[in-house]
Amino acid sequence: MIKHTKKHLMLLAFAAAGLSASAVQAADAVTDIVVNPAGEIPYVIDARNVVARSDFGLCWRTGYWTPAAAEQALADNDLPVGCACDGDVIEAAKCAPPAAETPAAPPAVAQKIKLSADALFDFDKAVLKPTGKQMLDELATKLDQINLEVILAVGHTDRIGSAAYNQRLSERRAAAVKTYLANKGVPSQAIYTEGKGKTQPVTGDKCNGIKNRKALISCLQPDRRVEIEVIGTTKGQ
Repeated sequence: MIKHTKKHLMLLAFAAAGLSASAVQAADAVTDIVVNPAGEIPYVIDARNVVARSDFGLCWRTGYWTPAAAEQALADNDLPVGCACDGDVIEAAKCAPPAAETPAAPPAVAQKIKLSADALFDFDKAVLKPTGKQMLDELATKLDQINLEVILAVGHTDRIGSAAYNQRLSERRAAAVKTYLANKGVPSQAIYTEGKGKTQPVTGDKCNGIKNRKALISCLQPDRRVEIEVIGTTKGQ
């Protein structure tokens, strides 16, 4: 193998070995091709590790030039030197600069919180109780830790009463939650409300057959709820 220092001294001697088969564009003719000097370089280079070129911009090859060597030797941009000197013998895909890595999107935070409507409101009411306000205060504090995208507050009722009445009650309760959170500084435009009335009970048929109204109200308590879903990304990521 010929040492790099010998290549520097024997620049003219290697002229007879031939020029690159492909010419670079005019702009490339004045742009130095800097080589990573590690390994065998199949082109004549000077003391700056710059490929020597003719007045026509053609790279001077050494007698050890092969297409494989042109591909294995690297320029300072980590692409094969042959991409600049012999682009017609190197696959185009191997001369494409590596795609910039797209930063990974921060993981989404999705949390669904089920709050007992009885804890938030008195039975058959849509006015927040002190304990309900405390729960929402705690939620508002947690929201400071995320970049909020959406909050969805969905109200539910039990089956006691008409469908129309329970629909309105569920909507009023969800709206009360939105108003309270907005007053605590949560962007109101990020809070969506919805009422499901008595259409989505969670008690199933466990309360069937209970005739006593007070006992029935107690049994159906899990159906009276407000579900709050929070979606955003964790701050600092």
